Amino acid sequence: MNYKSFIIKIFIRVILMVSLILTLVYFSYRNEFTYAIVLGIGLFVIIYNTYTFIKRRFLVIEDFFNAVKYRDFSRGFSEDVAAKDIRFLYKGFNQVHQTIKEINAQNHAQYVYLQKILEMVDIGIIAYDLETGNVLWSNDSFLKILDVPSFKNISFIERRKPELFTTIFETFHREGDSVIITSENEKIKTLVSDTIFEVEEDTFKLLVIQNIDDTLNKNESESWKKLLSVMTHEIMNSITPIASLANTLERNLEDLILKEKDEATELIDLNAGIKTIKNRSEGLLKFAKTYRSLNKVTNLNKQKIRVTELFTNIELLMQPSIEAKGIQIDFINTNERLSLQIDVHLIEQVLINLLLNAVDACKEKKGAHIRVEAIENVNRSIIIKVYDNGIGISEDIQENIFVPFFTSKETGSGIGLSLCKQIMLLHKGRIQVKSNLGEGTVFSLYF
Repeated sequence: MNYKSFIIKIFIRVILMVSLILTLVYFSYRNEFTYAIVLGIGLFVIIYNTYTFIKRRFLVIEDFFNAVKYRDFSRGFSEDVAAKDIRFLYKGFNQVHQTIKEINAQNHAQYVYLQKILEMVDIGIIAYDLETGNVLWSNDSFLKILDVPSFKNISFIERRKPELFTTIFETFHREGDSVIITSENEKIKTLVSDTIFEVEEDTFKLLVIQNIDDTLNKNESESWKKLLSVMTHEIMNSITPIASLANTLERNLEDLILKEKDEATELIDLNAGIKTIKNRSEGLLKFAKTYRSLNKVTNLNKQKIRVTELFTNIELLMQPSIEAKGIQIDFINTNERLSLQIDVHLIEQVLINLLLNAVDACKEKKGAHIRVEAIENVNRSIIIKVYDNGIGISEDIQENIFVPFFTSKETGSGIGLSLCKQIMLLHKGRIQVKSNLGEGTVFSLYF
């Protein structure tokens, strides 16, 4: 049964009503009122029946429209208990309901899929209403980069971090700008971009922020490793045969000097020159081998160790020699349960290097003091800080201290802090420095 039967039923009723009306008029004209009254009653019954017939079907349609209006697709229409033409309507409505439910399910699945993807990326994303400031959506990376808890309106950032609010939210970054922000009390370099979009009558701003410090550090580390690899390879390939030849010539000349004795003055001078060449060649080889250590650190042998145990190992090794120089050193662990999954040997090497630098910075300081402290921040990340109250590092060279070969010391090699940085990058962490001239320095290891 379909819409054709519905039309046929209505058509039959209309013809019947027209026929009754004409017959009623005829009997009324003939003054045969008995027949007219009977026909009038019959006409009323047919009109009422037609009215209820149409009304019932319109009520079914209205019920369906209300379900669509209020998005109530949980209910269904029974196809077994109604008239055949209504069953046809119910069947159609149920098919529409099922199609809409499937579309909604697909849209929801796509939304959840997209949401999970955006939550997994390490790029911060937020969308909010430009007029009200209400947050439409944001991911965890955004909160982590800005170092803030979850919030529903950007006015929260305005109250808590007004400078950050002005830099990130009030300033437009259409082309993408490099912005330095403070997160976890440390300055990090970020890339910020935004765009405006409209949904019906509402205007939204989509803001994207990326921490580019890690990317820059990784690229910089890889570039230096490649450069060092080429340099040490070329230096060793060039110097090794020179050193070998100088060694051979030295032995031959020594034999000739012993034979010639009194007439060997020129040979002695020549031998002295060859010794100089040999010594400098060996020095260059040693220099190249030293810098090759930057390339050797590529794999980690991780194991779980409590921070307390790590500090105890370093304390036993370093405390006697440091205190012998008149420098006080303290190890502080704010939580005895803190533990790290690290390559213990390499992280010990990092801490030893930082402590030696701290000792060097404090050597002419009265009341010199070094402090090694482990803390856990709000994101449950572990930070180890090495403080000293030494001479400090000038701001103009702080950005260069992790560059290989760069050193501010007269006898420094420029390899120590570069190696520390590479080891922390291998641990998916980072190392940062804060220093003020004459006040001291703090190196922070973020795990």
